[in-house]
Amino acid sequence: MSQSFSARVLRWYRKHGRHDLPWQQPRTLYRVWLAEIMLQQTQVKTVIPYYQNFTRVFPSLKKLASASQDDVLAHWAGLGYYSRARNLHRAAQLIREVHKGRFPRDYESLLALPGIGPSTAAAILSQALDQRQVILDGNVKRVLARYHAIAGWPGSPAVEQQLWQFAEQHTPGRNNADYTQAIMDLGATLCRRSKPDCPGCPLSADCQALAQGRVSDYPAARPRKILPVKAARMLLLANTEGAILLEKRPPSGIWGGLWSLPELAMDEDIAGACEQRWGVQVQSSDDGLTLRHSFSHYHFDITPCEVRFKTRTLRVGDDAALHWYRPEQTKSLGLAAPVKRILDQYAR
Repeated sequence: MSQSFSARVLRWYRKHGRHDLPWQQPRTLYRVWLAEIMLQQTQVKTVIPYYQNFTRVFPSLKKLASASQDDVLAHWAGLGYYSRARNLHRAAQLIREVHKGRFPRDYESLLALPGIGPSTAAAILSQALDQRQVILDGNVKRVLARYHAIAGWPGSPAVEQQLWQFAEQHTPGRNNADYTQAIMDLGATLCRRSKPDCPGCPLSADCQALAQGRVSDYPAARPRKILPVKAARMLLLANTEGAILLEKRPPSGIWGGLWSLPELAMDEDIAGACEQRWGVQVQSSDDGLTLRHSFSHYHFDITPCEVRFKTRTLRVGDDAALHWYRPEQTKSLGLAAPVKRILDQYAR
């Protein structure tokens, strides 16, 4: 079954797979690594323009390692899951320091770098070096769960262990670079989450989910839970030139290391906070329309609030964690998507 499975997938890939993705030309360790990190939690069509821009700015590991975190985050802004960018930057620096600038070529060394898990490490070595490595990303989980009719949510340890065993069984001894891309392509383009193209699938003859007429039942959905809602105000504080005050967020947590508007709890006194933090007296403040930004584990309701002062001088000084923002500077700053939306609305 294993040889037949991989042979069919490879035959399909040669004719129908994706052979012109940016990271395939050429398939270097650095380029494949960037792509695999960007593709975590993000679809190929979304990643491609970001990848092309990122590799223009950071064409080599040396360039990425020597860049500032601000610059890296600025060119990541909009892709989300910003811990990926911070891990990418830190991993580049570790490769420079620990591996003397040479990208690791073995699984254990890759796995020790921040942001790289078992499937990502395997995908990098398989695609860049044609090593026999076993991958199990979301697309592969879906293909295997349907082909073997594996019940249960793939994120649960017991189900995931089963999937790893089948992934190992089906991975061929050669043509690994192509097989890795092929099995991912199969899940992304044919064995889709909704409206799968079963007639075009090379595995349809013995796919157990299809034989049962239950393709839509596999893989089982993640158990639903009600996400909590958090709320905060984001203050729009302008100086006499009309520039808006931004604060740099802590290095960890949501939007870690990005620039954001000053944030207050909804029940926090605006006038008191402004006087304490910036030495200004508030004349008036107006809340705008609340916007919701959803993370995987909670919803974040943001209320922009324009604040006007009796005096126009904010006590900012030379604080490196503060910045006066002007619209023309957006390309050099890492801004979270909802913060940029608020700033764009304010500018209009």
